[in-house]
Amino acid sequence: MKTLYRYVLDDLYEHPSLEKDVRELQKLYQLHRTHTVDNYSPQRKSKALFHQSSLKENRLQSRGTQRENKEVLCHVYITMDSFLSMRAHGGVVAQELLQAVAERMDVPLGELVLVAVTYNGGRLLLQPQDRVFSDSLRPVGRLHVCRKDLGEVLNPFTDNSELQQRTARMLSLNTWDVAVALTNFDWTIFASIHEQELVYFTFSRHSSSSHTVALELLLQRCNEVQLWVMTEVLLCPTLCKRVQLIKKFIKIAAHCKAQRNLNCFFAIIMGLTTAAVSRLSQTWEKMPGKFKKLFTELETVTDPSLNHKAYRDSFKKMKAPKIPFPPLLLKDITFIHEGNKTFHDNLVNFEKLHMIAETVRLIRQCQKDPMGNGITQKSSTEVRAYIDDLHIIDNQQTLFELSHRLEPRA
Repeated sequence: MKTLYRYVLDDLYEHPSLEKDVRELQKLYQLHRTHTVDNYSPQRKSKALFHQSSLKENRLQSRGTQRENKEVLCHVYITMDSFLSMRAHGGVVAQELLQAVAERMDVPLGELVLVAVTYNGGRLLLQPQDRVFSDSLRPVGRLHVCRKDLGEVLNPFTDNSELQQRTARMLSLNTWDVAVALTNFDWTIFASIHEQELVYFTFSRHSSSSHTVALELLLQRCNEVQLWVMTEVLLCPTLCKRVQLIKKFIKIAAHCKAQRNLNCFFAIIMGLTTAAVSRLSQTWEKMPGKFKKLFTELETVTDPSLNHKAYRDSFKKMKAPKIPFPPLLLKDITFIHEGNKTFHDNLVNFEKLHMIAETVRLIRQCQKDPMGNGITQKSSTEVRAYIDDLHIIDNQQTLFELSHRLEPRA
């Protein structure tokens, strides 16, 4: 009993949820001591109590500090349809976000306010020092940057000269550097994921959302990159530049695969195969043969047939560290969970738990770097700044309208 109590006490710092168990063990241990000879000296007893109280204090301090230092992805809407995806720290205040948006959009800071649209439709005007995220790193509502009259800041796809500049900037970036910046961004999130997050996400997603922050960030990033690819292609006004842009994205996807980042690889390929982009027949017809062939090869890896056999075979051959495609991991765990009972005749189905553990353990294996195969590389400051603050349209209807505007239906 004494040994068990000490082990649980030591684990308390890393797993705060054990606090209730520690209290229960304390009661049992005290009850046990009243009936047995205590071989602990007074010094050792006081040392154990001090150890427990200091662990509690350290845990509270570290949790507060961790929340402040934790990086999050922040969606700041600049119109009803499009947002800036920005990297921020957990303790970011409204003034800091406004400053970053003003610099990105080239709008005077004094003209802007940050408004949180709450889930019941209300509007909350955030003051300069108001925190943007709650303790669970959730935003206070959908964040909108508005002029002081609460009107929209701008419409990002009406000014043709601005669209030309946007396309020119993307075409000027080196594809390998872009892939490196995307991989570094993803790795920062993936390296902080604990394998238990997959279990929390599958078994008790709604009640334990604070335990799955890093995993949700990676899933969110995958969705953002897919929308970013669609946004860039569909906001490109001229045919020849649109062809160049798609060629660039195909190369970036190939580089992401070479850098063992399957999360961004999948996101880019899915962005290019969505209906709004794939229907641009005139654009795809102009694509050189070697790029069509490369795209077909890359698309084959994302083929879902035979339970994603092509992806699984390709992923197994890659050395660690590597970034998997998270939705597929969650799918595997969900199938195991839903397809097998947890209890049989009031007995725990350990076979099911072993299967889940084997799937979850993949996270730890992918994060390891036993042979020094480092996944992060240096990229230029300009590319990093671009990748850290993606400008995205997330309205599917708007994206389809843009697609039909570029190439009207015959």
